[in-house]
Amino acid sequence: MALRTKTSVESKNKLSSTLRNWLPILHSSLGDLQSSMEPFVESNPLIEVASGFEENFEKKIPKKIFSSHVSNSRTEQIEALTIQAKSLYEVLDEQISSKLFPTPISQDIAQFVIENLDENGYYEGDSEAFCAINNLEFDMFEKTRLRFSYLDPIGIGAVDLKESFIFQLDSAVISDEAYTLARSMIENLNAMHTFSKDKNFSEAMKCISKFNNPPAIEYLEKSAEVIPDLMIFFNDDEQIEVKINDAYYPNITIDKEYAVEHDYVKQKIKEAKGLVDALDMRRATLYKVGLMIVEYQYDFFIGDNIKPLTLKTLADEFGHNPSTISRAIANKYIACERGVFAMKEFFTTAIDEDTSNATIKDFLSALVKNEPHDKPLSDVKILEAITEKFKVKMVRRTIAKYRKQLNIAGSSERKKLYQLLV
Repeated sequence: MALRTKTSVESKNKLSSTLRNWLPILHSSLGDLQSSMEPFVESNPLIEVASGFEENFEKKIPKKIFSSHVSNSRTEQIEALTIQAKSLYEVLDEQISSKLFPTPISQDIAQFVIENLDENGYYEGDSEAFCAINNLEFDMFEKTRLRFSYLDPIGIGAVDLKESFIFQLDSAVISDEAYTLARSMIENLNAMHTFSKDKNFSEAMKCISKFNNPPAIEYLEKSAEVIPDLMIFFNDDEQIEVKINDAYYPNITIDKEYAVEHDYVKQKIKEAKGLVDALDMRRATLYKVGLMIVEYQYDFFIGDNIKPLTLKTLADEFGHNPSTISRAIANKYIACERGVFAMKEFFTTAIDEDTSNATIKDFLSALVKNEPHDKPLSDVKILEAITEKFKVKMVRRTIAKYRKQLNIAGSSERKKLYQLLV
């Protein structure tokens, strides 16, 4: 009995040791998977790996997902279906060779403007200094800078938000009457509501709401490229489908016909098979997680909110600890028709039986987005609105915590920021 127990413990420890060896493979994101495998591959001459990153990304995503509109329904949504190929400066450099800047001095001005754009796309250079060095009239400089209103992205090169919006308005499709109103609204951004009774307000507001703010928003530094492990979408039969992103998995070939018969070779073949098994385990685990997410969060995939779902619920289904599941879904992403989401976003703590904290956060964000700029909502006012909307018991401290998690400043700081737009 003692011997059997000892053997069992040794086997269990050996299994645990083997699993620990493959944890980097199981825990890494799909984008980092190949680099996580490198130590194992470099130490094993019997393994050949074909990269899963050689083909075009778009070809590996089901058309149903790729062609769908990526909404901003979640506050921490990660944009990964459209990867910015060129920097803002490269895009602008290609455009200033046009007829808009036909002379050497206009080219110099355009280059100076580009070099003095801040990260948001606003011009912040010392125009007077440039004019003094180049013996140039300031009006000439400004006349040339204003030609940036014809470049893409529209609004780039403006000195502030108002000018950026005017650049964009001049390129917008809008009636003459609504244009005049929109221009006045832009000149009075903090008092736009005072124009609401004008018959052209709806058209003007619809036009302005589509403007880029800031102008370089599409080129702001993004998170590292995200490759989703799972794709969840409705197929042509309108059945929801969960698919592993197999196309991005490295293809492993093991040379089992190695000429030398040696314990070293046998060990390396065993290790190579272990690597293949680790990848298969990764696929199987994430696929099962995907199926469970669909089961518990089905309504989300047809347009509703995330429902309360704890890691413990999933862990009980798997027969593992919540910490094990937490590690398994870390750095993993799901692509669906609503966008690309971190797996962890589908697990939210319940405020009560029917309301998740993610729903509360989304509502809080919407409140702040639509608050009056002259009197931003205090945490107390936000708490009152949430309590009335969801009929839940919360304290102001929780509102402050959620606000900070969403990177939303306090009411006094927001008021100062709004005043900068005047």
